[in-house]
Amino acid sequence: MRAFVCRSCSADNAFLETVRKGLPGIAVESVDCMSGCTRPQTMAFRAPGKVAYLFGDLTAADLPDLRVFARHYAVSSDGTFADARILGDLRNKAIGRIPG
Repeated sequence: MRAFVCRSCSADNAFLETVRKGLPGIAVESVDCMSGCTRPQTMAFRAPGKVAYLFGDLTAADLPDLRVFARHYAVSSDGTFADARILGDLRNKAIGRIPG
């Protein structure tokens, strides 16, 4: 699994570093604009053979939900979930789900 944090959303790296420290064992990369400009801070998760997720309106306060998401995403065979409630507040911050 890899996670991507938009570097265009923020002038500093504080969110990127928070995510890197808060999601140990996950490769977290910064990338250029992910076209979530109306909902900064944006972040995506991808894994081979799984749907990808794009989230927006993220802050450091979302880190606990991001951890829960990453744990469930890692064990899901295709990246989907029978019940979106396990995502906590992230279900309201989802911008898109991209087929794998």
